[in-house]
Amino acid sequence: MALVEHWISGKAHKSSSKRFGDVYDPALGVVTKQVSFASVEEVQVAIGAAKTAFTSWSNTPLAVRQQVMFSFRELLNARKGELAEIITAEHGKVVSDALGEVTRGLEVVEFACGIAHLLKGDHTVNASTGVDVHSTREAVGVVGIISPFNFPAMVPMWFFPIAIAAGNTVVLKPSEKNPSAAIWIAQLLKDAGLPDGVFNVINGDKVAVDELLTNPEVAAISFVGSTPIAKYVYETGTANGKRVQALGGAKNHMLVLPDADLDFTADAAVNAGFGSAGERCMAISVLVAVEPVADPLIAKVKERIEKIKTGDGRRACDMGPLITSQHRDKVASYIEIAIKDGCDVVVDGRGVKIDGDENGFWLGPTLIDKVKPTSSVYTDEIFGPILSIIRVKTFAEGVDLINSNRYGNGTAIFTNNGGAARKFERDVQVGMIGINVPIPVPMAYYSFGGWKASLFGDTKAHGAEGVHFFTRGKAITSRWVDPAQSTAGGINLGFPQNK
Repeated sequence: MALVEHWISGKAHKSSSKRFGDVYDPALGVVTKQVSFASVEEVQVAIGAAKTAFTSWSNTPLAVRQQVMFSFRELLNARKGELAEIITAEHGKVVSDALGEVTRGLEVVEFACGIAHLLKGDHTVNASTGVDVHSTREAVGVVGIISPFNFPAMVPMWFFPIAIAAGNTVVLKPSEKNPSAAIWIAQLLKDAGLPDGVFNVINGDKVAVDELLTNPEVAAISFVGSTPIAKYVYETGTANGKRVQALGGAKNHMLVLPDADLDFTADAAVNAGFGSAGERCMAISVLVAVEPVADPLIAKVKERIEKIKTGDGRRACDMGPLITSQHRDKVASYIEIAIKDGCDVVVDGRGVKIDGDENGFWLGPTLIDKVKPTSSVYTDEIFGPILSIIRVKTFAEGVDLINSNRYGNGTAIFTNNGGAARKFERDVQVGMIGINVPIPVPMAYYSFGGWKASLFGDTKAHGAEGVHFFTRGKAITSRWVDPAQSTAGGINLGFPQNK
């Protein structure tokens, strides 16, 4: 059986820890690989390699760093189909969805190719008499990236292209559920000319995570995952003197007003709710229907769900399996909870007909109406193909519902009323907002991240905020005395003043 090892100092690193995890093909329900779990000592080796490489890489001319990123962009664009197939084999999402993931990650690589504009400083001549002031931005050092299973390529690419282009070195800890994409990316970076030690991959579990969070040689941590773990990562990392951006969970609402185009809205709700089997932090999981729109909207959504083909992502299917049997069972348990809570299960995904192996981790698209805000079907982040309907009487009631939720990642409104959309944009307490756009993931030159329990730390991913996270500012005040003038300034113990 294939064994996924670590990647340290530009080559595969065979683990000596003797600890392993199973890697499944979710569409077949079988173990296809094993992955080595790093010991504390092996994580320290990777951090040490990154620390050694930082000295030379941070002093490498910016133009050269950009050229490496551009070469990586060209190689990845030419071979992105290979990476998509690796993702499908270990995550289960259909190949077209995996290809979309890689393409969105490529946008951040392209953004990093033009990072020079955001790394340049300012310069003020004669800020005070004979005094000039200028600023610079410099790399922070070794960066730890901890990424989730649902986007094994895109989420790491939210961070490492910017970190590397800015002069940092990286230790990536991918999800142990689907680690092969990270190793493939590491090899491609080497092919693009990245020096050894600048990008390292450590596979493992909490042992590896905790060492990244506590090791004094790691300057910054970027994390994406569930809210409880994000909170732990943020608190542990900051307690150990690191800057941390930790993106957590979500419960994303789509507010539908009675004047919305219902065919357009139903298409958007199904696409956003069931893409990648709902295993997206930006998936729409709650339709907030302002009456009397609920019944006609539900009818159109149900009609579309019944046409979705669930099966092996390498076949002509629309939706693949969930990542593990345990996660499938946990998601499916919410259907029973909905029944006990008096909800109306309009479509039950447990009986779905699949185009694939019967041993795969299947759960079909599920639609639940009349969900109560007190039910765990609403309060929990389910992270699966379950779309809930909550009926409200007014626009204001819908906004209040969204704002009272503990998450604040993404939300959307569907309406043809510009005034209502503008008011929604201003009033809703959420970090990313879509107006007739169901998944409002911003372009790479904007920053990604939510509010409330969806983000710990005050800096979001990619865009200008991402560049600032991976750099530190310096302000330099200088005086060069005119040789034609006297150099004597006299004694003055008062606090310096600008004159």
